[in-house]
Amino acid sequence: MKYIYGKQAWKTFERGEENCWLMTNGLGGFSSLTVMGSCSRNDHAVLMACVHSPNHRWNMIHRLDEVLTVGDVTLDLVSQDYEEHEEREEGQKYLARFTYEDYPVWTYEAEGVQLEKIIAMMPGKNTVAILYKVTNRSGKTVELKVTPQLEFVPKTAKVKADQKFAFEGGENDGRYAVTSNGQTLYFNTSGTVKELPETRKTLYYAYDEADGRPETGVAVANHCVEMRVTAGEVKSLHLVCGMEETLDTVDAVIDSLTVYRKRLKEQAGFASETASTLALAADQFISHRESTGKQTILAGFPFFEDWGRDTMIALGGCCLAVRRYEEAKSILRTFMAYCDKGLMPNLFPEGKNAPLYNTVDAALLFVLSVYDYYHRTRDVEFLREAYPVMEQIVHWYAKGTDFSIKMDDDGLIMAGGGYDQVTWMDVRVGDILPTPRHGKPVEINAYWYNALCMMSEFSEILGVAQAKDYTAMAKKTRKSFGEKFWNEKTGCLRDVVSGTKADDQIRCNQIWAVAQPFSILSPEQEKQVVETVYAKLHTPYGLRTLDPMDAEFHPGYGGPQLERDLAYHQGTVWVFPMGAYYLAYLKVNGYSDEAKAMVWSQLEDIDAALCEGCIGQLPEIYSGENPVDSKGCFAQAWSVGEILRVYDALEKDRP
Repeated sequence: MKYIYGKQAWKTFERGEENCWLMTNGLGGFSSLTVMGSCSRNDHAVLMACVHSPNHRWNMIHRLDEVLTVGDVTLDLVSQDYEEHEEREEGQKYLARFTYEDYPVWTYEAEGVQLEKIIAMMPGKNTVAILYKVTNRSGKTVELKVTPQLEFVPKTAKVKADQKFAFEGGENDGRYAVTSNGQTLYFNTSGTVKELPETRKTLYYAYDEADGRPETGVAVANHCVEMRVTAGEVKSLHLVCGMEETLDTVDAVIDSLTVYRKRLKEQAGFASETASTLALAADQFISHRESTGKQTILAGFPFFEDWGRDTMIALGGCCLAVRRYEEAKSILRTFMAYCDKGLMPNLFPEGKNAPLYNTVDAALLFVLSVYDYYHRTRDVEFLREAYPVMEQIVHWYAKGTDFSIKMDDDGLIMAGGGYDQVTWMDVRVGDILPTPRHGKPVEINAYWYNALCMMSEFSEILGVAQAKDYTAMAKKTRKSFGEKFWNEKTGCLRDVVSGTKADDQIRCNQIWAVAQPFSILSPEQEKQVVETVYAKLHTPYGLRTLDPMDAEFHPGYGGPQLERDLAYHQGTVWVFPMGAYYLAYLKVNGYSDEAKAMVWSQLEDIDAALCEGCIGQLPEIYSGENPVDSKGCFAQAWSVGEILRVYDALEKDRP
């Protein structure tokens, strides 16, 4: 899908910073700026390299200054706000259009000159190619001057006052380099390179200030690249920058990216253009992990790393729904290698650090993911390989493991205690737990029941004798679930069984009890849950995390971290539960043509979401009362993955 933006999209400077774009390289590195080419966040960069995949990211080239001289007229194409706001540069007035499909393209028009700029990121490398094409119809000589604004600091860090930048290279070999803070950036260009006296600018980040993050940062310049274009001439300037001494050509970078994305769309095989766009969005989260030598899924850009729970939720859509089975198997094997006392890592080890296991759902979601993988591939050998790990999970959950995770006498799973927050609603602010879900969380017990049913099926497939034990456990769990969780008064499920007021809060977690393959409720109860969730929690872009009529509901999300954390799961709209809602709706309506038509109709809202925030991506969250603009991570893996599962269900019979 090609996204086209015109001058209306930046009719004010503030409007122009609302939307950004994202390219990733499969290593954890990325490239992202606003549609105007500005940095509205500290995390924006032309080249955010990853020197140790997937989390050791360095902001190398923060942004670009571009000046076009037409005869005696100087046109500053830069759009950027600075610490002293009166210095704000508004070059977007020369920007005629911005498009994004496989990569971003800017087109500037002024004084009889058209300038087209492309930035492309090389898959599998910390390399970006920047290409300018100048069409000079001015009748005058034109000069283009490009000055990279550098940082050479770890992501979110600031350039130090005494940080030195060394420029190296010359005209003899056409290769250049800049070294600072232990990192070296190499580049080549078709233009004329000039070393400059070092200059520093203090940039202002409106989107960081709005969230209580540091609102300024310093960028450094020590060289520029120039090109002269005579009257009537059409001429191109390229600049290829990367962390490797030998760099690809500009054409190789652009062609490789285009071919790679075309192959991904063909592999996914969706008829829906929106689904195909989401398949490309899903790829942006899949990354190599150096510590395991296998694939992983990054939770979200620009903030998050790869977490166990997020990976397991995202895997079904980001890998399986788009037919990336080998990547899915690689990710599942990583989790298998780190399973400990029945728990899967929530955070993988870096260096000498041990994994963190503070999640109750990742291990259960692993079983559900293996089930999905098997039913798509019929890969019995992998099922046999994974079976002992799944046995271990069920054994430890029944016996009891860390973080107060244990099966109670009624067959239901208890989890959490003290300050341990082990479900996805896991915020802790000092000694404040905004969503204390200690006890028996509803979605965890739905996962548990399904895991038991799946283990029974797996045991029969593999000819393992314990199948009857899993069936008996599942039967007991289902009976207790109906007795403990069903709330006749509200016509839906309790969020948790804990003996506190939290039990009867109407939250989105109950939708996962309906969306699973094995039903833990009666058909009538499932339909009631879907209708209650729709009436109380549904919005065009996601589900609210709490009923707006609840006294603890927070209508807005934003401000300093304390305010954001207190609102995070207290009404804030999350995109990813919407996937389970649509799957549940289809299920309770028997996948009828009418139900499918309703879902297709409502999914048109996704097209609007893909145009706002990060182009072609789905965000993490929206404010709860009126979800009009994206918040949190501008690109979130489980948001994309869960909506992809819906398209996969709707196009189940695609070739």
